[in-house]
Amino acid sequence: MQSSLEAMGDSKKLHERLEQCYTGAVYDVMRNMGYPDQLLPNNIRPMNLQDKIAGPVFTIAGHIDRTLDKTTSLLKWCEMLSKAPSGHVLICQPNDDTVAHMGELSAETLVYKGVRGYIVDGGCRDSAFIENIGFPVYCSYFTPRDVVATWCTTEMGASIVIGKVTIYTGDYVLADRDGIIIIPKAIVHEVVEQTEEVLKTENLLRKAILSGVDPVDAYLEFRKF
Repeated sequence: MQSSLEAMGDSKKLHERLEQCYTGAVYDVMRNMGYPDQLLPNNIRPMNLQDKIAGPVFTIAGHIDRTLDKTTSLLKWCEMLSKAPSGHVLICQPNDDTVAHMGELSAETLVYKGVRGYIVDGGCRDSAFIENIGFPVYCSYFTPRDVVATWCTTEMGASIVIGKVTIYTGDYVLADRDGIIIIPKAIVHEVVEQTEEVLKTENLLRKAILSGVDPVDAYLEFRKF
């Protein structure tokens, strides 16, 4: 049986390996494994196109609640930041399209805690500040309107649905400028291993093409394009 320290080491190695992959290759592998629909909606975009996020998921859900006063809403928000686990990627289903579900001071807090990134099917504000500190955020819109006395978290760590994908805490995510793909925990090791093999094959294929091999002949040799 693995010790907790060994498990943490394996997890770190796995997210580092996943980060060396790209979503197109991971998608191809998962499609061939029978998981073609693990992509989040393509309107959820990176704040900075250079940002890539890879790691285990911690889920958040919330909703609009206009009965909240300022203090209560901000305390609930701070409780979420307090419980955000280091080394994870936070993925939020806010069930809302009116307010910002991430801002500068929150991003600073998550950077300090060692959170790997934040993905939300909702809004963000203070985007210039967040980009400057280098915290990876993916969101579907920007707005200066905040959560105060308006929105609160309702669940952390429970399953959420974004688009057509059900996401569980402990699943893995890879997000880059092409999109966001969710990898179920049960198959993540196999997906990473197969993707690494795909990347090796792609390098051989690229070398063949650049040396003048006809694309048809290259495909027939490598069965990849």
